[in-house]
Amino acid sequence: MPSPHDHTPPSQPAGSACGHAHHTPGQTDGHSHAEESCTAGHDHAADAHTHTHACSAEDHDHAHDAHDDDHAGHDHAAGGGCGHSHGFGHAHVHTPSSFGKAFAIGIAANSLYLVAEALWGFFSHSLALLADAGHNLSDVLALAAAWMAQHLSQRSPSLRFTYGLRRSSILAALANALVLMLVTGGVAWEAITRLFDPAPVAGKTMMIVAALGIVVNGATALLFASGQKGDLNIRAAFMHLMADAVTSLAVVIAGGLVLLTGLNWIDPAISLAISVVVVASTWSLLRDSLDMALDAVPRTVDAGAVEGFLRTLPGVADLHDLHIWPISTTETALTVHLVRTSAPAADNDTALLEKAAAALRERFGIVHPTLQIEAADYAPSCALTDPHTV
Repeated sequence: MPSPHDHTPPSQPAGSACGHAHHTPGQTDGHSHAEESCTAGHDHAADAHTHTHACSAEDHDHAHDAHDDDHAGHDHAAGGGCGHSHGFGHAHVHTPSSFGKAFAIGIAANSLYLVAEALWGFFSHSLALLADAGHNLSDVLALAAAWMAQHLSQRSPSLRFTYGLRRSSILAALANALVLMLVTGGVAWEAITRLFDPAPVAGKTMMIVAALGIVVNGATALLFASGQKGDLNIRAAFMHLMADAVTSLAVVIAGGLVLLTGLNWIDPAISLAISVVVVASTWSLLRDSLDMALDAVPRTVDAGAVEGFLRTLPGVADLHDLHIWPISTTETALTVHLVRTSAPAADNDTALLEKAAAALRERFGIVHPTLQIEAADYAPSCALTDPHTV
């Protein structure tokens, strides 16, 4: 558990956003912000904390209510009449710990299945079963990677990783999508080659092994069904297992048709059709995980609506440098500079920050907003500002 600390980043222009670290519930944390002619000291308790800032001979005391991983917004005055705030109340959303049990069951069940399939293939001299066992090995590794990422994403922030390791869940989802695409592509290529030169198929053996695969993969996939809509990493694991279950179903159907008709080309034809379906369903997973890895605005957040809401806040004349990005597969962050029509009292700024952050969390699901308030005559430069940035 990190101990309270003070650190001073390199000198920044007055009013620029200061470095900060947020910790998960029950953690004692501290962070300091350095601005030109401005120093800040922070004293954090586990459930409530008070911030005292000295800036250009002005003292500001900010009391934060007790919270469960919620941080009250605080305003930093700086030369040039501006300040910034970390959003009032950001509730971190983590995947329920019960999914750890789902991952454990999924890895154990699929490991036993692939060992049984490999042994069956070895003693029956079936190359197809041995190849499918290799495919199931990739599934076990994918589940293990997703589970590890889920664990890493819940680690507390540190001085080096100021958001913790939350992005590991995004990287795992992207890796799983790529692996699923590559494996399915390999199956499709093999199916195409066998269409022109069908190999003899042991239909009965195929049906028995594939039926067992339906039970193992289908039952394991159901363990992740409740979380796959809200967490891309869980969705990747779910789709891996469902793709295998559907493939096994196709193998059962193909085996039955081969036994009835004696037409061996039915097996690769059905495999090719299933590969097309899996690629089509996996495309959205690959697209969304790649977007997240590139800090795109999450598809669940309407950036235009967020900007429109911020512009309607009382006393806000303009805004710029609006950025919205995912910090994990379940959490979204935002930074923005709000330009005030005048220089209101500090309590008015506090009310504005509280209202904005609460609405961003409740209406748009943005759990980590950082708002910087600036006077109308203050125009800081930003390296990211260009014609395409709000």
